[in-house]
Amino acid sequence: MNIPFLDTWRKRNESGQGRALALALAEDPEGVVELFSECELLRVQAGAAGLELDETPASLEALDQLMPRWRRDPEAVPWLGNDAGLYLGTVIIRTVPGAGWHVWPSGQPVIRLASGRELNVVEAGVSWAVTGSPELYQVYAEASEG
Repeated sequence: MNIPFLDTWRKRNESGQGRALALALAEDPEGVVELFSECELLRVQAGAAGLELDETPASLEALDQLMPRWRRDPEAVPWLGNDAGLYLGTVIIRTVPGAGWHVWPSGQPVIRLASGRELNVVEAGVSWAVTGSPELYQVYAEASEG
């Protein structure tokens, strides 16, 4: 259904969310990093499979090896994918020098590498949750190269 005023409202509110997240990141970067690193749904799924997420590249490899049982629940997949992307970003910023969170005007959190390149880790996480590709460790390896 095409409702023009709703599209305008969404755009206005999405940009407001982007500004609010960017401001929070500027004022309390460690708080935002901690918030993004929670990834509760992903941690529960991993824990049920006997995997503890310790925010290391090895944990990304281990996630890539899990049986994707979550795909049985189509409502959980986007949430789990979001968590996977935020977890991937957490591992990158904790282990790749110069990497940090950045917020696009749309409100989308991304990783900005020291080179200035930006990675949409949430998009990669959702794709991983839905199809298994790209592998989380593969995205990490590319980020660690710059």
